Amino acid sequence: MSTTARTGGAAAFDLIGIGECMVEFHATEPLAQATQFHKSYGGDVLNALVAAARQGSRTAFVSRIGDDPFGPGLLSAWRAEGVDTSRAPLVPGENGVYFIAVDEHGERSFTYRRANSAASRMTGDVDEAFVATARCLLLSGITQAISPGARAATLAAARIARAHGVTVAYDPNYRPGLWSDAATARAACAELLPYVDILLPSLPADADVLPAPAHTLVPHVAVKLGEEGCHVWLGGERSVVAAVPARVVDTTGAGDCWNGTYLALLLEGATPLDAAARANAAAAAKLAHRGAIPPRDGAPR
Repeated sequence: MSTTARTGGAAAFDLIGIGECMVEFHATEPLAQATQFHKSYGGDVLNALVAAARQGSRTAFVSRIGDDPFGPGLLSAWRAEGVDTSRAPLVPGENGVYFIAVDEHGERSFTYRRANSAASRMTGDVDEAFVATARCLLLSGITQAISPGARAATLAAARIARAHGVTVAYDPNYRPGLWSDAATARAACAELLPYVDILLPSLPADADVLPAPAHTLVPHVAVKLGEEGCHVWLGGERSVVAAVPARVVDTTGAGDCWNGTYLALLLEGATPLDAAARANAAAAAKLAHRGAIPPRDGAPR
């Protein structure tokens, strides 16, 4: 955590995140042939909040939820996980939907229906008092990408967090299909980095948007490297944390699970290396399950 972050007793929430969570349908075969789908939900920031909540963190989600038939069920599911949704109101509009098809190696392909979703209509008018109640704020390049308003909300929240001594964690989570071009994505990343305390990139996926080698950008960097584990950089010094062997069924959400677990453990007082090792284990466990959110009991689905 940053040296200015408040203690747990002085904050209402350990971790607040801003983003979009969509309705998820996943199939066990290519979409053209699939006849059965499992319905759930997924979104990078919300996935991380659920992982953090399962570690005992007090979490909250800032978003907008469409009042379509899916909206109430989404909110109910998040609340059941212990995620505060007081700043995720139901508003007129539709929620984004995505479909996952997974190949025999666990690699996934996505098909999205998210244009003009309710969450994409967020604006830079962020509730300063609410953000200031957090110990840590989680931001994402995907939130920046979904609309100019969501990008403005992300930057506004980062500025608020810095002003109130709230630690800012940021995952660039670069998805080329969400951006008009790589230069715009790089600009969005660069505008946020001055406010970031903990950088959480995945490499090589995020290399195209980072303006310099990741470990040189902020003092605390945790680089996710998939099967190679992760590297934790503190003040320019690197530590390598080995991956945990995993049975790969679906890679969706594994990095988000890692982020949420890592931040939750840091907030509990774990050392970065211990937090990273335990986050590797949590992400490996997630890989054995389909969809972005693994079941609570770990049972296959």
